[in-house]
Amino acid sequence: MQQEVITSVQNPRIKQLLALQQKSSERRKSGLFVVEGQRELQHCIDAGLKIETVFCCEEMAPQLSIVDFMFSTLEGGVRGGLVIVNHYVYEKIAYRGSTEGVIAIVHTPKSSLSDLQKKEDGLYVILESVEKPGNLGAVLRSADAAGVDAVIVCDPLTDLYNPNLIRSSIGAIFTVPTVACTSEECIAWLKQHDVQILTAQLQDSNVYYDTDMTRATAIVMGTESTGLTDIWREAADAHIRIPMLGQLDSLNVSVSAAILMFEAVRQRQLG
Repeated sequence: MQQEVITSVQNPRIKQLLALQQKSSERRKSGLFVVEGQRELQHCIDAGLKIETVFCCEEMAPQLSIVDFMFSTLEGGVRGGLVIVNHYVYEKIAYRGSTEGVIAIVHTPKSSLSDLQKKEDGLYVILESVEKPGNLGAVLRSADAAGVDAVIVCDPLTDLYNPNLIRSSIGAIFTVPTVACTSEECIAWLKQHDVQILTAQLQDSNVYYDTDMTRATAIVMGTESTGLTDIWREAADAHIRIPMLGQLDSLNVSVSAAILMFEAVRQRQLG
């Protein structure tokens, strides 16, 4: 694996990395995104993603040799090689503080609904027009914990490889199959594969724990501000709600999703 030492933030490779962090348009155009941290990068490698370049700062991880770690883990399969940066440069490129001195540029995987495997008791989480990367990241983290088969993001308003999303998911974006598509495409796929559609909504709904989730199920969540659009309400096999016993009428979408996911887990374990 080739190595390069960079000590200036004006270096073109550093400028490229910063552009990928800051601009979704640059990520879309180049088909690349940025991952920070050994754990997150290991999830990338385990998922079979192609690593373009690895940036390392050994000063950030005195407990081990990051360079040796990267050599042994990646086994030379990095086209852009290994870039060693000093502490000053790393502080400028790190999106968050404690990332163990490792940042990588990674090729964006191409995935679609056709890549998802249909299971007789599959559990899917559908998010329509999610806006906040942190919310989507938190949902993915819960989806990993609940063993969800896929998260499908319909008509997304946020980049699936936004640094905030990767950070908040703690790498779950790489461990849970995640695809983006239109609501129409998703509904067609769910109907084709006989997956019941449960929409989370306050109107015309039953409490979630009275609804059977032991068969193939899609839990559909909308935005906190406007909820789901009519296309999902009309496509639903059942409408479910979480009882709200206080004065507010909604929960954060990631909290709601976690409650509903683990209800499905509970029912399936009891069954």
